[in-house]
Amino acid sequence: MIRFPKVLVIDPDGNQLGTMSSRDAQLKANELGLDLYCVAPNAETPVCKILDYSKYRYEQKRKERESRKNQKTVEIKEIQLTPQISMHDLETKAKAANKFLLEGNRVRARVMFRGRQLTHIEVGEETLNKFLELCSENGELDKPPLLDGKWLNATIIPKKRK
Repeated sequence: MIRFPKVLVIDPDGNQLGTMSSRDAQLKANELGLDLYCVAPNAETPVCKILDYSKYRYEQKRKERESRKNQKTVEIKEIQLTPQISMHDLETKAKAANKFLLEGNRVRARVMFRGRQLTHIEVGEETLNKFLELCSENGELDKPPLLDGKWLNATIIPKKRK
C-alpha cells in the first residue's frame, strides 16, 4: 500500500534499481515473489526495498529480544533512617544496602526528620555519614546529602568491579 508516485527501489541483494513508479516497483516485487517495503518514507524520494516481509519482521523481533536479554535494568532501592537510629539497626540497614549494591542496584539513603528534629539537621547528617561509611566498601557516593523538605537524601552507586 505504497502511495508515493515515484520511489527509489532497492533489490533483495541491496543493489539500487533506480527511481521508478510505485506501480512498477510493486510489479517487480510480485515478479520476484517478494514484498515491497518502504524503508525511508520521509526521504526526498521515498526508498522502498524488495524483501520477504515476514522474514524481515522475524529478524527485527529477534534483534529486539536479543537486545532486551543483554540489557540490565538498574533499580533504585531505598533505605529509610531516622536521626535517633541505634547502631545495630544502622548496621542491619547497611548490610541490606551492601547486598543491593552487590546486585548492581543504586541505593537512596533517606533520613526522615519529624517535628522538632528539623532544628537539629546535623544529627541526621551524622547518622547518614555513618551509614555511608558502612556502605563505602561496596558503593560510592553519587549525590551528596541534600535536604529536601523533611528528608535528607543521598544516593550511592555500586563500585566498579575489576
